[in-house]
Amino acid sequence: MWKYVKGFAEKSGTAMHPMPTVTEAVVKGLAMHMDELGKPLCPCNFYKDKAAEAKLRRWMCACDEMQIYKYCHCLLFVREDGLPITEYLPEGHEGREVYGIVTDPTPDKGRALKHKAAATPIASGDTSESPSPTR
Repeated sequence: MWKYVKGFAEKSGTAMHPMPTVTEAVVKGLAMHMDELGKPLCPCNFYKDKAAEAKLRRWMCACDEMQIYKYCHCLLFVREDGLPITEYLPEGHEGREVYGIVTDPTPDKGRALKHKAAATPIASGDTSESPSPTR
């Protein structure tokens, strides 16, 4: 998992969270899901049926939010300062409400599925605004 995470951070123009405990917890969760399900299902969500969810693409790391908006709700792929990139998120998305608009320092990297941005509904319930590197 570490090789994948480091490679994706480089490819997407992001950094791993500067607090090692955050990064380690997420990578450990991804590795656990790889062992259990054979896929890197996001460990930062609750799933009624993990096996069923693993058959879908949306929460496989790097999840749809990361591929479309360059936003990692796990805070695994962030800017060097630990803040998640939110500038591409739709208005009303909880990430944008919580962190405000956080600009992308490497707009030429990442967002492989950005063409899906306009057609993708907001997946989370949304509120509040204050820039903080923790949830």
